[in-house]
Amino acid sequence: VQLQASGGGLVQDGGSLRLSCAVSGRTFSNYGMGWFRQAPGKEREFVAAINWSGGITYYADSVKGRFTISRDNAKNTVYLRMNSLKPEDTAVYSCAATSKTYLTGTGYRYLREYDYWGQGTLVTVSS
Repeated sequence: VQLQASGGGLVQDGGSLRLSCAVSGRTFSNYGMGWFRQAPGKEREFVAAINWSGGITYYADSVKGRFTISRDNAKNTVYLRMNSLKPEDTAVYSCAATSKTYLTGTGYRYLREYDYWGQGTLVTVSS
């Protein structure tokens, strides 16, 4: 499975961006998808996840109400819409795929549950 993230860039405080992650190599709808981020000098952290059908989503408290994860199984793509961006959202954002369809909300938080990772896309929020 190959994952290709895109859509990062420089945005002002309060601005918006939409990240995309295109998936190829296997049946996309077999996988739950997650977004993680890593800020300079910090560990990678969970941002959002979505189950295989798109019917269940889960968010880190820090982004709840501002970010929206979605997927289009016909396009083999998962999205992360980020609104009301803050300087503390600055990080490299990576997408990941998990074949563990039994995961519930909190399970999606853990890096170890993901089988495949894409390269990151840098999001910089200026104050």
